[in-house]
Amino acid sequence: MSKFAVFILTYGRAENVKTYNTLRKQGYTGKIYLICSDDDKTLKDYKENYKDEVIVFCKDDYVDKFDIGDNFDDMRMVVYARNAAWDIAESIGIDYFLVLDDDYMRFNFIADSNGNYKQKLCKNLDKIFNIFLEYYKSTNALSIATIQTGDLIGGEQNRMFSGGFMKRKVMNTFFMSTKRRFKFVGRINEDVNTYITLGNKGELFLQLPDIILLQTPTQENSGGLTDFYLDTGTYFKSFYTVMYAPSCSKVAIMKGVSNPRLHHLISWNNAVSCIINEKYKKVSNG
Repeated sequence: MSKFAVFILTYGRAENVKTYNTLRKQGYTGKIYLICSDDDKTLKDYKENYKDEVIVFCKDDYVDKFDIGDNFDDMRMVVYARNAAWDIAESIGIDYFLVLDDDYMRFNFIADSNGNYKQKLCKNLDKIFNIFLEYYKSTNALSIATIQTGDLIGGEQNRMFSGGFMKRKVMNTFFMSTKRRFKFVGRINEDVNTYITLGNKGELFLQLPDIILLQTPTQENSGGLTDFYLDTGTYFKSFYTVMYAPSCSKVAIMKGVSNPRLHHLISWNNAVSCIINEKYKKVSNG
């Protein structure tokens, strides 16, 4: 793990980086770096609070280096930091890194020791991250991730729990490598835009269904992108993915949650390459 670090992408929350405290409370003892941009008005506070754990990058260095998806000029977005992560890692001698946002409250197991559906707090994230990292190294996936609360709707009846099903997406927790670079695209909804456009070309992203991430509900935590979400709404955010992948995505009402809202909806049969059962293989008579 000496060549591994956690990057927390943060903006305007120098006094409230929840993820940092969560990691330390849940047993992660390794390197943490807060990735801040030079246009953050609270940058001085970050440096006072976190000293040499703060790394500052310039968003202007990444303008025109990836597809932003529009002709607007709002640069508050996290996509710049996501695309800077590989360069930052290389500059400090890191080979593998985990990219997180700054508003995470808990990492939980989704089952007890007998395999029963029961969420329980992870108390040794050092070991958990090492297991994820070893699995990541054993695959050719560009990135792997934990699941999040929306992926377990239905509890023990959910197929991610009952069948060990892995979705072809990554959100919120990105295990990545400097040797497996790719570009995040789109001003907003950049994670979905990226795993869909690259997945459509045969690239692999995976969610592992053993650990669940609980984060602060969108738009309830000041700073970050909250102001942007409040200004534009989730339709605006979700429609970026429709622009990038109209053949397999649409905007629809998100059901099964306490506060139904417009959200992207992916048709996975049309989104990524599928594995066909060998029983359909044609056998040559010759």
